[in-house]
Amino acid sequence: MSGQALAHTWYMTQRQLMSILRQPVFLVIALVQPVIWLFLFGNLFKKVVELGGFGTTSYLDYLIPGIVVMSALGSSVWAGMGTLEEIERGTLNRFLTTPVSRNALMNANVVQNGIGTAFQSVIILLLGRAAGATYPGGAAGLLVLVVAALLLGTVFGALSNALGMMVRRRESIIGINTFLLLPLTFLSTSFMAPGQMPGWMRHIADFNPVNWAMVAGRSALTSDPDRTLVLTRGGALLLLALAAVALSTRTFRSYQKSV
Repeated sequence: MSGQALAHTWYMTQRQLMSILRQPVFLVIALVQPVIWLFLFGNLFKKVVELGGFGTTSYLDYLIPGIVVMSALGSSVWAGMGTLEEIERGTLNRFLTTPVSRNALMNANVVQNGIGTAFQSVIILLLGRAAGATYPGGAAGLLVLVVAALLLGTVFGALSNALGMMVRRRESIIGINTFLLLPLTFLSTSFMAPGQMPGWMRHIADFNPVNWAMVAGRSALTSDPDRTLVLTRGGALLLLALAAVALSTRTFRSYQKSV
């Protein structure tokens, strides 16, 4: 991406960030669900670690990476709604008459979502620490977890953009997202150790990108990280993110030709 395209992307991202900051209630709402997972699920299932296989004696330590990743997923899958709103208002078409980079028009809300995900992740990690969670992997482990969440957010944010461009109906986006969110969450190790999951669920989780982010983040946060595990899962997420952005850009070009 050229320097001009990067500058245009940042300009468009700032535009979207300002829109969010004018309605700070959305920032509060975005943290409500992670807080529910953190304090309600953390206390409800805290004795489940006694079953073994969690790699820790604290369920909260196991749960925190799952909450960070699930929050990234939950916010990114709705990126397409923002794109659809731009189409319905005619804003996107007006920008098409300007010299602004087409990549910037398509990817600005993914970047904005990534900034929001990073902020949200830091808040969750701080709340987890206040609740008694420990992070043996230190700052490096925390950074890997946040980067994994950002890559996952990029994957689903770009895919959501592509979906918005293709279906152009709110009901379709809502229906597809609702259908996908629960399976993606529960067919992963978000709440349960792999050894405690049914075999078929465990095998599906191996191909679930949501689980890749959790596995990479959890491993990085241990006192003795498995670098091979972190690199393979993180590398797979990076490749998937690049493919999703490419698909998003392709669908945008198709939309541009149709207007």
